[in-house]
Amino acid sequence: MWRTDTRWFDVSVATTVLMLGHLYFGRFEEHRPRWRRLLKSVLVVAIVVGASTWAGRVWMFALLGLMAVGVLIIHAWWLPRRGVNGWTAEPRDRYYVLMGLDPTGKPRDRAG
Repeated sequence: MWRTDTRWFDVSVATTVLMLGHLYFGRFEEHRPRWRRLLKSVLVVAIVVGASTWAGRVWMFALLGLMAVGVLIIHAWWLPRRGVNGWTAEPRDRYYVLMGLDPTGKPRDRAG
């Protein structure tokens, strides 16, 4: 009944990783529109399941591990090195400036 060699298991692994990412790091994406966050989730699931389909499960899990390493580098090393807490995104104004936004979280005026 419970099998782990199906595409649905791969989808559940990808969506579980995404859910945990949104739960713990969603505050880093609050300034983005919802449609972009949804598109990102759909693309990540498609890429992970596609990797499982065409390259195999070992490569899918290697891809997930590579993504996790990238998240760790950004949140545990790059952000703290620039004075932003990698877990809470505080101070917000400094985080927003790093993301190319004005200190209130709105996109910067590109004209001036």
